[in-house]
Amino acid sequence: MNGQLRGDRVVVGGDARQRFHDARGYGVPREGNEIALSRVEAAHLLFRGDLDAVDGMGFREFLAAGDRGFSTRFLVYMDLRDRGFYLSPAREDWVDDPGDADFVVYPRGKGPGDDEIAYRVRVVGERTDVPADELGEHVLAVVDEESELTYLQTEFVDPEGDTEYDLEAPAEGALLDDRVVVWEPPEALHRSAFYGQQLTGRASDVAAVQLSLVEAAYLAAEGDLVLPDRDSDVNALVERGREVERGRFDRRLRAYRALRDRGLVPKTGFKFGADFRTYASVEDVDDLGHSEWLVRCLEPGHVFDPRDLALDVRLAHGVRKRMVFALAHRDEITWLAVSRLTP
Repeated sequence: MNGQLRGDRVVVGGDARQRFHDARGYGVPREGNEIALSRVEAAHLLFRGDLDAVDGMGFREFLAAGDRGFSTRFLVYMDLRDRGFYLSPAREDWVDDPGDADFVVYPRGKGPGDDEIAYRVRVVGERTDVPADELGEHVLAVVDEESELTYLQTEFVDPEGDTEYDLEAPAEGALLDDRVVVWEPPEALHRSAFYGQQLTGRASDVAAVQLSLVEAAYLAAEGDLVLPDRDSDVNALVERGREVERGRFDRRLRAYRALRDRGLVPKTGFKFGADFRTYASVEDVDDLGHSEWLVRCLEPGHVFDPRDLALDVRLAHGVRKRMVFALAHRDEITWLAVSRLTP
């Protein structure tokens, strides 16, 4: 059976509708028994031997004649078909609301006529830069240089926790280098609110909590921390933060505030290569649960290298956490979660 190119489609007649569309979900029906295949669908049928040629081209010639990125899209299409899925090109004349994707994948046992979608898949090579603003609510299929595939699920999430505390009165702190020390801290500051780290010694008069600059700036803005030796508590802390962290500090403080305001407790994520690790529920630091998220705060217009993205996700998975990126916009922060997926 042969096909003929018609623009960016391959038209096949004979019993193609029954064999390929009705039975196996390829293409879209045309008049009579004809179907129109996308080029990647035609390539797959050529590869399987179900089509003999397209305009005289066998599989090798047809694959070589494709546009830039065609071979990577073919590899993903073939892999998902081998996993038992039906899928279609994400085009307006193929599916409703295709979005920013290359394929729509239907649940196992479902097809194009069932009006149900399992995944929207975007295909990239490992050297293809991916703008952060283009991710969310679809699967990123990354094809590496050895043609192995990694699937990354991207979705928007809403931070939500239930940590509550009452400091009763503002704490008094001293700004020392890149941290703040509270020499006589209220018990709740560290114990139930989980701010800072305790500084204790053998001497009976040494009992303090060390705060990071981002923790201190948040507490000062909330009226829960004062610096008696400074004219402006918040400004002094923000200026010091910008001095030591440059542009990162404002992004981190904005994300920190958003997380605290939603009931989560952010703590440093330095040992994991992130800005924060977060706890959704803290009542007592002596009974502290496992942190759930690793958070990186990204500047507007951030562009991912797929290898760096895969590294972040792999590290988070290895320490039983979820990788979440805080994407700063002018009026809000959106939270992008990325995780490994096995379709």
